[in-house]
Parts: sequence; structure tokens; C-alpha cells
Amino acid sequence: MADPSSYRPRPGDIPDSPGVYRFRDEHRRVIYVGKAKSLRQRLANYFQDLANLHPRTRTMVTTAASVEWTVVSTEVEALQLEYSWIKEYDPRFNVKYRDDKSYPYLAVTMNEQFPRVQVMRGHKKKGVRYFGPYAHAWAIRDTVDLLLRVFPVRTCSAGVFKNAARTGRPCLLGYIDKCSAPCVGRITPEDHRDLADEFSDFMTGRTGTYLRRLEKQMTDAAEEMEYERAARLRDDIGALKRAMEKNAVVLADATDADLIAVAEDELEAAVQIFHVRGGRVRGQRGWVTDKVEEVTTGALVEHALQQLYGEETGDAVPKEVLVPALPEPVEPVQEWLAARRGSNVSLRIPQRGDKKALMETVQRNAQQSLALHKTKRASDLTTRSRALEEIAEALDLDSAPLRIECYDISHLQGDDVVASMVVFEDGLQRKNEYRRFQIKGFAGQDDVRSMHEVITRRFRRYLAEKERTGEWADGAGTEEVLTDGDGALAGPEVVTDSLKDDDGRPRKFAYPPQLVVVDGGQPQVAAARRALDELGIDDIAVCGLAKRLEEVWVPGEDDPVVLPRTSEGLYLLQRVRDEAHRFAITYQRTKRAKRFRAGPLDDVPGLGETRKQALIKHFGSVKKLRSATIEQIQEVPGIGRKTAETIAVALARAVPAAPAVNTATGEIIEDEEPDTTGGSSGEPVTTGPPDGRRGQET
Repeated sequence: MADPSSYRPRPGDIPDSPGVYRFRDEHRRVIYVGKAKSLRQRLANYFQDLANLHPRTRTMVTTAASVEWTVVSTEVEALQLEYSWIKEYDPRFNVKYRDDKSYPYLAVTMNEQFPRVQVMRGHKKKGVRYFGPYAHAWAIRDTVDLLLRVFPVRTCSAGVFKNAARTGRPCLLGYIDKCSAPCVGRITPEDHRDLADEFSDFMTGRTGTYLRRLEKQMTDAAEEMEYERAARLRDDIGALKRAMEKNAVVLADATDADLIAVAEDELEAAVQIFHVRGGRVRGQRGWVTDKVEEVTTGALVEHALQQLYGEETGDAVPKEVLVPALPEPVEPVQEWLAARRGSNVSLRIPQRGDKKALMETVQRNAQQSLALHKTKRASDLTTRSRALEEIAEALDLDSAPLRIECYDISHLQGDDVVASMVVFEDGLQRKNEYRRFQIKGFAGQDDVRSMHEVITRRFRRYLAEKERTGEWADGAGTEEVLTDGDGALAGPEVVTDSLKDDDGRPRKFAYPPQLVVVDGGQPQVAAARRALDELGIDDIAVCGLAKRLEEVWVPGEDDPVVLPRTSEGLYLLQRVRDEAHRFAITYQRTKRAKRFRAGPLDDVPGLGETRKQALIKHFGSVKKLRSATIEQIQEVPGIGRKTAETIAVALARAVPAAPAVNTATGEIIEDEEPDTTGGSSGEPVTTGPPDGRRGQET
């Protein structure tokens, strides 16, 4: 624990102007980002008597080892820079709204030739129109099913679309008139795009135009005695009205607004947001955060606005934002919102009428969300703390291991040997710091030697980073062995630019654990300990968890540490070990599948995935490409004479697979040779952390 006076800057050195400041810990990792109208006055608040500080602020300043700041021109710039740094560094002491799920959106992919309506989660993509978010995906599908009667927009995947176009037969939705079937040319691309625009307009709240148009068409059809057509239009009108009824009118003036409510106590706060478009509630979401410092309701609202609109532009930022308390000062936030939208945004507290009544509803939702979260969280916090304490006690550690790294080796009979590293901090997965390794220091099956190599490589990178940042007082350790681009051990070399941590983010292996867990027993534990000893690292504990009896092994002991089956510490170690095993075996299977999918085009030097796919798309299959002339191969964009000759030679040398035979009739099945380029849409992607972030290969 650091003494804040050891790194306190002199008051005269701190500028009395707007800016953003960063606190860093002893490993140079940014742990807190804040903004201030006056940096001098704001930073002075952190360096007063520790007894006068909020408990979480006191923890932050004693964890920090340095503070730095950046001066900006205006408070609006400070707000924008603060948001950017919080997103970039993910500081542990900042207010971070979290949720256990990704809210689904109704998306219309206007960036495709034939726009598709689908459910989407995660980061928003350019050229896609989003509506929502919704609390449940089934609510989106119910709405879409009703609207497809009137707006038969494509909803199928790219694979289904291409298959229908190839066979000339639409899918079931095309036959029941819930898709206009652009795949078989029933509608032109221009008309289908107009249909997608009408669908989007209806979802934005412009419903009256379409209802009036359908009602007029129904009346005209009835007058012309086209009763079947009139009946279909009547049913279409009913479907639209049922879709509209799913979102009741809450604001009679057809307002576009977001309502934000906050429920809080001394430790945590819950935020609820209602998205109102055209007077109807079109979406809802909620977040919960720990109050890591003493913060007002207005400040919580400001953080929520940053989280909500930091990546949005245009109409995604509504004209009106209603909040329970205004940030202080409010002008920079309003200017920032107006810049995101491109026009004025009203940020205010509702005082009366329908908007105040709706805000009370949102507030009740926030209070219920906080109560539900605390019910779940209470036992969770207690359990995780008890688990870490039990591990520290069982392994005789000086303190609870707040950061745990676990390693596992995976292979198939000695082939495709890989390893994984997973990270748990405070008992929770740190998925963006997962890493994966290719074992290339030797050939064959040797789990102990593989574990020694992986631990050596990981902590050599840590020592190299520690030396680069000047953390070594004696300057020892000048030569480090790093990995090359393929993950193999390389010779002694200078640390590459990819390790840079000047901006505060720990790159690759720059942050050390308190405990290393290996999947295995005494031999693997001994290998890991030996690797650390060879590097001169003696402040990191090592243990292993053997699958057979779930025994915990520690270095130098002939007998394992046996934790009770009901132990929370054992349960946490099992979770860490199982996650490392899952991550390793997924990577190993991906490598094996990719190796099995290798084709003759892979042997052509200088032929990348893009040109491989261009060749297959042009000719349809490797079989047709093999029979093509050099002049025909040259017709493919990006393929020159020399490359075409190389391709022809490579395909001529490759022996095609034997034809398939129907064993019942003896008939040779003349099927097209499959695409064996090993790339593009069919290539498996490494399954990394469950939230979609891919572990980095080293």
C-alpha cells in the first residue's frame, strides 16, 4: 500500500485549468481517470488526510503510485477525453455500468445489396439501422413476424440466400408471401431496398401513413369487388395494429426521448433507461455499478450519458433526454450531446404531466433492479471473498490472490500442441487478457516440457516489460527470449513495439499474477516452479490442480493439499482450471480442423485468401479451376500470367480425390469437388472468451 504523499505533485506544478487526470499503480496500469474544471483544485482533494476520504477513494489513492494530467481547452473536450480514456484503459476504480447480458436490437442491414431484417447483439456496425434495444429477442421476432405480412423483407442468412439463388427455389417464407424472394428475382434490388426503407420508417414511428394507405387500398378493392384482395389488406392492417399495440402510447405528443432514472445507496447504483420513439416505448435497458468513490446523482447521470451516447451519432441521440438530476455543470454535457446528434438536445428534469409520470415508472424499475441485484450480489461477493481467503490460507500466501492465471496444454496424440492462459481477477474472468500459445520449441508429446516452455515464455515477456519501463532498481536482466510471429521461441532480441505500455494499458504479459495455477499434478507444478526459478522470480506462488481426485499440488511437497469438497476455494480453482481447459481444447480443435481443410491452392506461393476466394467464386469449384486454361485463370481480377502459371502447375501436381461411389448401385457420383481453399466463410474461428472477444495468439 503506497503513501499518497510519496507521489503527490507540488500544488504549483498543477495547472489551474480544465483537464483530465490519470492515476497509475506500481505496474503503470491506469486505475482511475477523472476530469476537472480546475485540475489544481480537484487533485488537491485526493491528497488530504486519508481519514477524511471516502473509503473507496482512500483505497484508490493508496493503490496508486503516480498521477499525471492532460490540459485541454474546454470542459467539453475534457468530457470527451475522459470518456475515450475510460473506454480505452478500463480503469478498475472508475464507475463502470455492467450487465450480465447483451441487449438484442432489431437490425436492418442497409449496407447489403438486399437488406436483411434480423436480431443483432454486440457492437453496432456501420450502415446498419438499429431499433431497440429490447428486453427479449422473442419480442423482436414476434413483431417482425407480424410486419412481414406488409413488408416482406428478406430475413434469411447469407448461406440460405445463396442456396436459394443457386437452385432457383425460394425458402418457405417466399412461398407463404412473408418474403418478396429477391433471391430468385421476384423483386428487383431497388424495389427490395424501398421495401426495407418502408419497414424502417414504420419502426421509427411513422405508422399513420402506411395505415391510411392500406385502408384506402382496401376500400378501393372492395368497391371494385376484389373481395379476396380486400380481405388480405384487412388482415395486413390488423397485423400492423397488433404490432403497434405491443408498444403502448406513453407520450401523446409523439415525442422522441430517452428517460434515465437512478436508484442508489452508499455502495451501488442502478440505472434504467426507457427509449421512447414516436410516443411509444421502443426499448429498455439497465445497468448496475459499484460506487467506487463518493459521487453525486448528477455525476452518475453524466457517466450514464457517456456510456449511452459515447458511440452514437445522428438520430441515435434523441432530441430530448429526461434525467432525475442534472450533471454539474450541465452546459458541457449539453454541448457534447448536441455535437453527437448534430443539432440541439434538451437535457432536463421533467416537472409535470405525462413525462413526469413516465419518469416515476422508470424510477420504480430502477429501484426494483437495484433490489434484485443486491439480492443476487450479496452472496456472490461474500462467496468470492471467502474463496480467495481459503486459497490464500491453504497455500500459505501472504494475501488473497487477487489475480490468478491458469495454464493448460492440449494436443491430439502429440500433434497440434497448444497451450492456453486464462486470467481471473477478484474471482471473476478477465476475458480480454486470455492468451494462447503454439508449442514449437520441440516436437512430440511432453506435457511437462510444454508447461515449462509456456511459463518461461510468458514470464520472460513480463521481465522484458518490467525492464523496459525501468521498474528494476538494479537494471539486471538485459537479454530476453521472446516469441516470433508464429508463437515459436525466437533468439535474444530487443523488445518489440507491440509491448509498449506508455499509454497505461498492460500489453500482452505486462501485469503479474499473485498465483499461477497449472492443469496437472506434481510434474507440471515442478516444471512451472523451475521455469520461474530460472528467471529469478520468487514472488509468484504456484500450484496445480489434478483432475483425478481434485488434489491441489504445491512445489516441493510430496503430499497434496486436500481442500474439502464443499470448499469455495476448491470450487474457484476448478472453475479456473476448467476455463483454461476449454480455451485450450477449442484452439487445438480449430488448428486441427484448419490443417485438415488444407487444399491444393494452399501450396501456391504468394496466393492469399482473397485471391483464393476470387478464384473459387469465378470458377465455382477447384475441379473446374483445375480444368481451366492459363488464359481463363488470368480472367480473374488480380491474377497475372505468372501467378496463373503457378496455379496451373500446383493443381496439376495435386492428385484429385477419388470419385464417390453409390455402394448400392455401383454408380459413380459426379459431384462437384468441394471448396478446399481453407478460408473465407467456411473457415472455423477460434472460440475464445464467451462474450466474443478473441484471445490473442502468441
